[in-house]
Amino acid sequence: MELSNYHSHCDYCDGRAPMQQFVQAAIDAGFRAYGVSSHSPLPFPAACAMPAERVEEYIAEIQQLKRERANQIELYAGMEIDYINDDFGPANDYFQALPLDYRIGAIHYVAHPATGQLMDVDGPPDRFANALDSLFQGDIHAVIDAYYDASHRMIARGGFDFIAHPDKIAMNAERVDPGVTRTPHYRHRIEAYLEDIAARRLMIEINTKAYHSLGALFPHQEHLQRLRELRVPVIVNSDAHYPHAVNDGRPEAINLLKTAGFRHLTCLSKGEWITVDIDH
Repeated sequence: MELSNYHSHCDYCDGRAPMQQFVQAAIDAGFRAYGVSSHSPLPFPAACAMPAERVEEYIAEIQQLKRERANQIELYAGMEIDYINDDFGPANDYFQALPLDYRIGAIHYVAHPATGQLMDVDGPPDRFANALDSLFQGDIHAVIDAYYDASHRMIARGGFDFIAHPDKIAMNAERVDPGVTRTPHYRHRIEAYLEDIAARRLMIEINTKAYHSLGALFPHQEHLQRLRELRVPVIVNSDAHYPHAVNDGRPEAINLLKTAGFRHLTCLSKGEWITVDIDH
């Protein structure tokens, strides 16, 4: 099986090791292609994000590693870019002008529809629960709506190559309200989102980061068959924050995709997104 990964972090953002250690781990694991995709700068202070003043250095280091490791691995410069609102997201001129090989569209923050206050939906569960109570008065369905409303707006704006962890809200939503992702309300929201993705002919990742810890993919494996029916192209990524995790969950995700009827994956080859046989 050919190995590749296009969603990974390093110590420019919240990754736990220098970039070169992730690249070496990918080489040691036999990867053909690997992309570094640190969290983009944000319009407010955030420990998880890369500072804007380090973006030039970040891209320069990837370019240097590309040259140094050209005979060992195909490296790519990416960035995971948060959509906050129509004034800040992947489609913005700043991000479009950066010399990146690809861009990932992501939702980690949602705004209260009335106050505009932001809530981090991907942080620790206790912080999620506190923000749910203080900003959304404990209404988990309102947070779910805010998440999917923002997701629809992000894909309407575009500016990215693929979508990161399309249902990441499910992780903390389930922790504060077990079973909520099986309610008709949630089912309706994610079905409408997947249909919108398919209608726009967008690519999504199958994110394996939490498979070993939670037994779940993002999007959850229960949605894989629907993705196949909708003919949504998929990329398998580990969202690695530690070098040892560059390939975590990939074999399991491949098997689940096969069970759901997938026969092809999408990957980068010589700078172009191509379709390959899932067993290639």
